Amino acid sequence: MIFFRVTQNINIKTTDGTMVYYYKLKSPSEYENETIYITTYDDFNDIKGIFSRVDKTKYFAKTLNESNIRNILNFPIELGISNIDEYKKREELNQIDFFEYKKVDIYKQLKNIKKDEISIVLIGGVGNSISEVIASCTALRILHKKLKDIYKEIKFDIYINASNNSYYSRDKDIYKTQDYITNILPLSINSKKICEYDYFIDNSLSINGLLDNLNIVDAWLFRFGIDYKKINEFEKYNILDISKYKPLNSLHLKIKEAKQKGKLLLFHPYSANINKSIPQAIAIELLKELLLKVEDYIIISTLQIDSKIKEDNYIDLSKESKSINDFMYIVSLMDKIITTDTSTYHISDAFMIPTVVIFTDKKFENKIKYYKYIKPIFLKDKTKNLSKFIYENENLTINKLDAWKKVKLNKIIKLLEIF
Repeated sequence: MIFFRVTQNINIKTTDGTMVYYYKLKSPSEYENETIYITTYDDFNDIKGIFSRVDKTKYFAKTLNESNIRNILNFPIELGISNIDEYKKREELNQIDFFEYKKVDIYKQLKNIKKDEISIVLIGGVGNSISEVIASCTALRILHKKLKDIYKEIKFDIYINASNNSYYSRDKDIYKTQDYITNILPLSINSKKICEYDYFIDNSLSINGLLDNLNIVDAWLFRFGIDYKKINEFEKYNILDISKYKPLNSLHLKIKEAKQKGKLLLFHPYSANINKSIPQAIAIELLKELLLKVEDYIIISTLQIDSKIKEDNYIDLSKESKSINDFMYIVSLMDKIITTDTSTYHISDAFMIPTVVIFTDKKFENKIKYYKYIKPIFLKDKTKNLSKFIYENENLTINKLDAWKKVKLNKIIKLLEIF
C-alpha cells in the first residue's frame, strides 16, 4: 500500500460517475484524519499522472512515512502475507521482486480480536482481467466462509483501483455478483476511514509470482494465509449471482425465441489476447461448418464474426451484449459453449455449462484444475520467427496459422457430446 497526501484539493470521477475527493493535508493534525490517503501502488501512479495533466506545477501526491500511520492506535490488523514499505522498496531501492511469499496462518492473526462482529477492508481488487477477478473471487468466497466459522457477522468491504481505471465499472459489476461483499468502493481510502475496520488485507501487489506453480484460487488462498491444501477441491468453484440483473427486452426476447427453435450453443472464437484468439478466417470457416453439422443447435455469438452469415440457425447478439452483465446473462442461458482461452469459460463454470476450450497456453491444466464442466483442446504454437532481432518482424514470422488450421470441428463436437 502507498500512504500519501495531496498538495491541493481535487476531485477525481470514476467511470460510473462516483466522485473521489482529495483534500489538502490539514496541518497540524493527527495521522488519523480525512486528508491522509491510502491506495495501491498502481492507483497511486495513476493519481500522479492525473495531477500532472491537470497542473504539474501545482498538484502533487506526496508519500508519507508509512510506519507513522501503521502505528496509529486504531489502525486495523493486517491479514495474510504482509506488505510493508512497498513504495520505499519499489522506488528508492529499485526492487521489483522484493515481496517474500512466506507462508502465514490467518487463524493466528485473527486471535488478536475476539468479538462476534468484525469488519474487514481489502485495499485493491483481486485481478485485472475478467478471468482473474472471477476466478479470484472464488478464493475470496472461501476466505469469507472460513471467517464465518469464527464470527457471526462480517462486514467485508473492497476498495478497487479507480483513478484511471477504465474498467472500474466492469470490475465493480463482477464484485456485485458476490453476495458476501458488503460494499465495493473506489480507492483511495483515508486513514480515518481505514481505522474504522478491525482488519485489512493489502492487495496492492499482484500474485503473479505464485501463478507459475499454483492455480489462481490456491494462489490467493495462500496470499490470504489459508492452507489451500486443506480446502476441499469441491469448494473451489465459481459463483456468479446475476439475479438482480434485468436484461434489455430485446436481448430477453431474442434468447427466448432462439430457445423455442432448439438448444443453444455459444461460439466465442476471440480473446482480448490475439495469441489466444482463433484467426478470423479460420473462425469464419469453423462457424460455417458448425452451422452445417450441428443441426439441433442454434449457434449464438456475442462477437461480430462475419456480417455476411445470415443462416436461420445463427443469431448474432453482438449488439445486445454491451456489458459484462449482458454477457454473463447470455452465457448462463446456453446449453453448451465453444470458446478460446478467455473469460467465457470462467463464467460458464459458475453456471455449470458444458464448455470446450481451445488453449494455446501450455499451463492450461493449471487454469482449469477445479473446473468440472471444461473439456480442453491444446494447440501447440507452430510459429517460427526468422528475425534475429529482439522485436518480432511480422514479415519474418512463419507457420503462424498452422496450429489453428489443424483444429478439427468433429473433435470439438465429440467432446461436447461426452458431457
